Amino acid sequence: MKRKTLDILVGLGLVVLAGLLLVAGLVLTSNANFANDYVKDQLGQQQITFKTADTLTAEEKQSACLVRYAGQQLTTGKQAECYANEFIGLHLKSIAGGKTYAQIGDVQTGLRAQIAALPKEDPAVTDLQKQLTDMTAARETVFKGETLRGLLLTSYGFSEFGVKAGQAALVAYFAAGLLLLLGAAGLVHAAATPGTKGFAVPEPGAKELVTA
Repeated sequence: MKRKTLDILVGLGLVVLAGLLLVAGLVLTSNANFANDYVKDQLGQQQITFKTADTLTAEEKQSACLVRYAGQQLTTGKQAECYANEFIGLHLKSIAGGKTYAQIGDVQTGLRAQIAALPKEDPAVTDLQKQLTDMTAARETVFKGETLRGLLLTSYGFSEFGVKAGQAALVAYFAAGLLLLLGAAGLVHAAATPGTKGFAVPEPGAKELVTA
């Protein structure tokens, strides 16, 4: 094969690969922008604002992100993660001794069983009924809190896909640029190479040595 032909084939191949990587980068960038815009729009509609610095409790001030985002409107995935874990998660621990929605349900079941086992006129029924009412209210609050926390963490996860897509796009752009330069160098070399020059042609002296 002629060296010029080889240079042209390799150069064109690298240029084509660069084009494919460029297209992949554009697609990834589009996905990253969509994820970021979607998360921002959805979170913005919730109209959630972080507590201002002067209203944070001593326990809340121990969270670096709550201090950093103090007074800001929640619009990004990182802010959603902070609000879900550091604010909602913190306050859920103070409800019903930190029990989850399912665990409070078990407590309710136990209280109902105790109430059913006692005569209605038993004085203990009133106290148990109050405990059941408190647990029911606590479970409803925990349900709402855990639901909002889950939605915010889902938004955070979606935003992270956007971040990863943006990073992958940068890698694709870098690789495309490198391959384009190499391909262009190959084509330039092909233009400067005589059309009669072969590729990996053995030197005359080497041929005679082999024959001997």
